[in-house]
Amino acid sequence: MLPTIIMIASMLAIFYFLLLRPQQKQKQDREHMLSSIKRGDRVVTTGGLHGTVTGLSENTVTLRVADQVKLEFDRSAIGRVTAGQGEKDA
Repeated sequence: MLPTIIMIASMLAIFYFLLLRPQQKQKQDREHMLSSIKRGDRVVTTGGLHGTVTGLSENTVTLRVADQVKLEFDRSAIGRVTAGQGEKDA
């Protein structure tokens, strides 16, 4: 009976460390990225649209995608932050 319990416990540990823990870490990193967005950041939406953050609210982000063109997106639509305004010149 003891070898069976040890095998089940080891399989559960492997399942946790290979599947659940990395997924939780990725979710936590994404939430941190979305909460740390600030004005002037260059971002890419999940649809592939590149823009500069010009306005923020609790649930939405306003992006400037061209001169005189501003679009409003949900924060969850932001796929990644590419560079801030100061990093663009480097």
